[in-house]
Amino acid sequence: MVKLSVIVPFYNVQSYAAETLRSLKANARQDFEFILVDDASKDETPEILERAESDLKAVARVTRVRHADNGGLATARNTGLDRANGEFVTFLDGDDWLAPGYYPRLVACIERLGCDFVRTDHIQCTARSRTLARVPHGRRGVVGDPREAILPAGRSTSVDYAYAWAGIYHRRLLDAGLLHFTDGLRTAEDRPWIWRLHREAGSFAAVGLLGVFYRRGVASSLTQIGDVRQLDFIRAFDQVVEETARDRDAEVLLPKAVRSYCAIISHHLTSDRFEPHVARKLRSMSAAALKRLPSGPLNQALDSMDTERASRLRRLRRRPVGQAAAQPPATAVHRTEAAA
Repeated sequence: MVKLSVIVPFYNVQSYAAETLRSLKANARQDFEFILVDDASKDETPEILERAESDLKAVARVTRVRHADNGGLATARNTGLDRANGEFVTFLDGDDWLAPGYYPRLVACIERLGCDFVRTDHIQCTARSRTLARVPHGRRGVVGDPREAILPAGRSTSVDYAYAWAGIYHRRLLDAGLLHFTDGLRTAEDRPWIWRLHREAGSFAAVGLLGVFYRRGVASSLTQIGDVRQLDFIRAFDQVVEETARDRDAEVLLPKAVRSYCAIISHHLTSDRFEPHVARKLRSMSAAALKRLPSGPLNQALDSMDTERASRLRRLRRRPVGQAAAQPPATAVHRTEAAA
């Protein structure tokens, strides 16, 4: 039986893939499987994966998949999830790496706690700088209700720590349709995913286990690119708000979802990385998004924010928008979500 399935998407990461694969080998066990998904890379990433496959197969089970067309991180992860056989599932990005022996410790942790999922701290790496990033949840190593970790609205909580690879997930979540991502989302793909986990899973814990090294500032990373794909955050947060509005505790949870949406809109509006035509589209789509939000939670969110951000968003809210921008973006739902 496969104990752990590790899903690793790769896209144009020839400078980093070898280090990622070496760290996987240093975490291998015969009952682990590594699912390597090449999302139609155009550099030498496919050749690196092909060479590494036989080496990894000596220490773990390996599945290598290549997409004919680039679908983005969410779709690549879904490809891996559709092939996962493990009792537990985790993720790694193709430009990040692991400390030796981390995965065996991670599996032991969730087995000891016996919960649906475990969230972990990680190390953020920018050039030679290393920074500890902690799960924003005070109770460590204690199993609790994931819904209770969503609030309060005005503080960073577990749903704001959306990194899929910072944790491990029991297979029952996959079987229940809770682990797949919204197909085609090019950014913020973790946001609807983490909110759904916290609303619908039965139990979770946060632990201080370290072992994932998250490489920031990679030139090919979408977070560093100011093109139109960045605007998928609007579709992602529209989904968060829409699904939370249908929740049995919508009145309590919506203020958090709306405030998070407002905060990310404000963040992008002050970014200088966008191309001019994308910046114009960002303002138009963000204005339309604000008009779609429920007025009560929106006013509550704006009243709770600092004057500068609140004023910026209120001005944008008053801005006229065209008919095309006013329409909410279509949200593609993976088939297992629709069936759940």
